[in-house]
Amino acid sequence: MPTTTPEHNERIAKMTFSSVYPHYVTKVEKKGRTKEELHQVIKWLTGFNDKQLQKFVDGTATFKEFFKDAKLNPNAQLITGVICGYRIEEIENPLTRQVRYLDKLVDELAKGRKMEKILRAG
Repeated sequence: MPTTTPEHNERIAKMTFSSVYPHYVTKVEKKGRTKEELHQVIKWLTGFNDKQLQKFVDGTATFKEFFKDAKLNPNAQLITGVICGYRIEEIENPLTRQVRYLDKLVDELAKGRKMEKILRAG
């Protein structure tokens, strides 16, 4: 498995949440899931409420700023596996790992996984 480079981590940190968000929406809706389900997953991971999340959707915050404001779910470390060629639990950069957590949740939602499983319930 490749490890992330400082350049890769920097590129992810500087990407804006609002530029990636429409791709998340498209990905889940194409597979018959809803924007509401997407928001449920993002809010579970970040602890944001609807108003906070909307601010990021409409704004220009980078992923670095997005996750700086987040209260990461204590069960987030249960999100494991491979996303974009990287094994999540082996990503050393905390921010890059958090962004990949989000990518993985969106992926699972798009693949039709049950919400209880995605939200690492019980």
